[in-house]
Amino acid sequence: WQRVALLAALLGTSVALQLYNPQILRRFLDTAMGGTNTSSLPRQALLFIILALSTQILTALARYVGEQVSWTATNDLRADVAAHCLKLDLSFHKARTQGEMVERIDGDVTALSNFFSQLIIDVLSNVVLMAGVLILLFREDWRAGLAMSAFAGGAFYILAVVHGYATPIWTDWRQVIAENFGFIGEQLAGTEAIRASGATGFVMHKFYLMLNRLLRSNIRAMNTISLMWTSSLAMFTIGNAVALGIGAYLYLKGAMTAGTVYLLFSYTELLRRPMEQIRTQLQELQKAGASVDRVEELLRTESRIQDGPKGTPIPTGSLSVTLDNVGFEYDAGDPVLHNLTLDLTPGAILGLLGRTGSGKSTLARLLLRFYDPSAGEIRLGGIATTDARVADLRKRVGFVTQDVQLFVASVRDNLTFFDTTTDDAHMTAVLEELGLGPWLNSLPNGLDTELESGGGGLSAGEAQLLAFARVFLADPGLVILDEASSRLDPATETLLERAVDRLMAGRTGIIIAHRLATIQRADRILILEDGRVLEEGGRAQLAADPGSRFAHLLRTGIEEVLV
Repeated sequence: WQRVALLAALLGTSVALQLYNPQILRRFLDTAMGGTNTSSLPRQALLFIILALSTQILTALARYVGEQVSWTATNDLRADVAAHCLKLDLSFHKARTQGEMVERIDGDVTALSNFFSQLIIDVLSNVVLMAGVLILLFREDWRAGLAMSAFAGGAFYILAVVHGYATPIWTDWRQVIAENFGFIGEQLAGTEAIRASGATGFVMHKFYLMLNRLLRSNIRAMNTISLMWTSSLAMFTIGNAVALGIGAYLYLKGAMTAGTVYLLFSYTELLRRPMEQIRTQLQELQKAGASVDRVEELLRTESRIQDGPKGTPIPTGSLSVTLDNVGFEYDAGDPVLHNLTLDLTPGAILGLLGRTGSGKSTLARLLLRFYDPSAGEIRLGGIATTDARVADLRKRVGFVTQDVQLFVASVRDNLTFFDTTTDDAHMTAVLEELGLGPWLNSLPNGLDTELESGGGGLSAGEAQLLAFARVFLADPGLVILDEASSRLDPATETLLERAVDRLMAGRTGIIIAHRLATIQRADRILILEDGRVLEEGGRAQLAADPGSRFAHLLRTGIEEVLV
């Protein structure tokens, strides 16, 4: 608010000087043409120059302060939009590319910032300037004031009509840009697969088609700028003609001096400049209007996953897991899970088996409440997942997959997800326990060492162990391992198996695996097929029953049957 007050003072002073300077010119002309008291002319000229320079300095200061105000506000908006997107459920993100979301969060808000950084300076100040000009024109002669007021009103009406026509076109343009960024982001992420498949030509063809669409959209948008420019040019021509005509008429009637005629023309030019700048800013307003619509649409989007109205806390310690006739479908009418029922006691470990597409990973996502069941209920520690706060639930459930997401950030930030409250000594002890001590000691800056994009420079095993370290540090009551060891070499898998033993101690575990060694520690086995429970029971009992599906898998080889 202090900067806004300073900005208002700077703009108000600048506008006052711009309105006063033509008065000095009038006195200068009338004095020079009258031939009396010409000794004051140098002082008047010097005063005019000083005020003109002061106006420029004040305008520069106002622009600096305006940029600060606008970027502070829009950075807060950018943070709000990013935080909102992080809270939206997976169904929202699955329907949008990463590049599109970058454009929505950063590109649209930047367009707003570019507009608002100019709005106060170039629009509001010019509106005040125009009002001052019209008031002074009425003071000089009501006929001049009335004529120029009519001109200004007509010009703004035309600009408003053009603006209403152009806004949907600019909205489409920003959407096309977002889709273009999304496509580029996807292709860059899949560079290796594209090259290996020899698909570069096909990708570039698709890229050219998108660029062609972007070109057509841009041409339509640029045509609206041309339309606005042509309209304003015609209005300014009419305005100058009106000013000169009224000035000549009043001068010939003896109602005005030559200096006043020049004052009238000068004020008309002063009126023209803000209208020209407002016209230019209306082009930015069209872009900003499109961005506002898109940002508002994004902020109005609500996650399907909401905090439970009761906000019941999830218990501490190891958690029981209960599935009560759980069903789920990603798309209406296409169920993925059917009537799953399970009771897993605290501290027990469940081996979850099934072919690809049987619903194993979907069940894990339900336990993390990335989605809610379409039917039935899931309870953790006796608390329905829909009754708890989402953040509390996810703090109590640890999840490790074979695809580890690492950030371009320090080892510390990759372990804690940028949480600065975690103790360095604790992180170091966890890495030592997982067998990553030698790796950590080899880093040039220890925990402060920056990791490369996508975990470059790390082996798959090291990245997987870092993911385990994250879970260690979070200390959840339920740990879900989704095929977490399927990409590891035997030596690293041995380290991982020791880490799993340590991690599962005193916690409930669910292990999704294709490999026999991974489920040897399981107390119970659940086999899914086409989203239904094919078999469930104690691991030892099922292994001892030659007619069980699990015993058949052990005889045949899990890896051969389940992949």
